[in-house]
Amino acid sequence: MSSQPERRTRIDHAVTSGTFSLDGETFEVDNNVWVVGDDAECIVMDAPHDVAAILEVVGDRRVLAVVCTHAHDDHVRVAPALAEAVEAPILLHPDDRPVWDLTHDVAPDGPLTDGQRIVVGDVAWEVIHTPGHSPGAVCLYSPDFGVVFTGDTLFNGGPGATGRSFSDHDLIVASITERLLVLPDDTVVKTGHGEDTTIGAERGRIA
Repeated sequence: MSSQPERRTRIDHAVTSGTFSLDGETFEVDNNVWVVGDDAECIVMDAPHDVAAILEVVGDRRVLAVVCTHAHDDHVRVAPALAEAVEAPILLHPDDRPVWDLTHDVAPDGPLTDGQRIVVGDVAWEVIHTPGHSPGAVCLYSPDFGVVFTGDTLFNGGPGATGRSFSDHDLIVASITERLLVLPDDTVVKTGHGEDTTIGAERGRIA
């Protein structure tokens, strides 16, 4: 009897460079791109700056979705072009549609909702709504994998930036405290910018 090859989920990573613009100001930024899946299928977490760089990480895999942690332009600028290239839907929390509309005149293809499960490879990822950096910011968590993707909600060093349009400092602190700090201390935090951290390492940095 022949057996199917084992399919193991992995996390692939790239960094792309470009700009972030909001409230009439523009900044140079480096963004993490996370591609999660096995050898056959994957999801892409955010679509900043460079379609070709993202496609290089995807390879010949089938993309199930382009998942947007939030709609700031440095995270979604090439989402429509990427989605067209890989024939996959763009998923965004509906509360971030006003932010999305600052960059695009086409709608996302589907919603992300709190508690939604996205299964890719042999791992399920739970969507956690964490407003504050933006109204529809989300994180994706897998207890089996021990990883949470936090976009710009939580960084190595504390909460994501607030103080601009659509953001709220008290709300991001509440989101992190109530939704993320309840995760195990050894949960690896993979962020939208910069280096990984852990939930335990960030406990004393939330204020």
